[in-house]
Amino acid sequence: MGVSNNITAFLNMIALLCSIPIIAAGLWLASKPGNECIRYFRWPILILGSLILLVSLAGFVGAYWNKQGLLAIYLFCMALLICLLLVVLVFAFVVTRPDGSYSVPGRAYKEYRLADFSSWLRNHITDSGHWIKIRTCLADSDVCTKLNQEYTAADQFFASLISPLQSGCCKPPTACGYSYVNPTLWTNPANPNADTDCYLWSNDQTQLCYKCNSCKAGLLGNIRNEWRKVNVILIVAVVVLIFVYIIACSAFRNAQTEDLFRRYKRDWVR
Repeated sequence: MGVSNNITAFLNMIALLCSIPIIAAGLWLASKPGNECIRYFRWPILILGSLILLVSLAGFVGAYWNKQGLLAIYLFCMALLICLLLVVLVFAFVVTRPDGSYSVPGRAYKEYRLADFSSWLRNHITDSGHWIKIRTCLADSDVCTKLNQEYTAADQFFASLISPLQSGCCKPPTACGYSYVNPTLWTNPANPNADTDCYLWSNDQTQLCYKCNSCKAGLLGNIRNEWRKVNVILIVAVVVLIFVYIIACSAFRNAQTEDLFRRYKRDWVR
């Protein structure tokens, strides 16, 4: 194995290591409560990370055993995967840029407005066709039941940093004026706010605020926070992969030059 192939094999090990945090980020995203109910939104990162792992292994095999054809395929596939990863990264950054959160006096947690999130997220995740399945999935999860196990007193609950999903789906909006009994049980005010969500709230533990716009906004708030964290990992991974790819291309050209030189030298000796 030539020097250039040694370098390429080493670089593929780095690319392989880069795929591990991408796969881990994909698994983390897929395991989050909100994403468990949005099947098509769970898998892109996990799939890309797995493909990068497989392509890196192919590149290592091609470099170690000097399979120039396999190395050429590796370079093409890796370029394609890096481009796809960049597209996903930019797209995720754009659609999660608007922040629908707002602070509530006397509350540590924030509440969320649906209209303040990106139109793409609203149209593709919280439209009527998708939301019926999503809210059923959320109602079957333990997102809200956990709150009753963790908080008892009102002061303790109001000082907590609950997730956007819990803030939007498990309690009525603060502006409605409901009185706290426990995190998922609230008494009706005499004159509720005119907001539609105030009338949609139900103390039925299978209903709560799953039909509310605040619940849709809370889900988008969760997605935004989670993807913003994953974007940091993706940025670092993309930078490393691009750096590795540029050096691998140079090493591939050098390996071809070395092969041509060896053939010329062998033919000259004959």
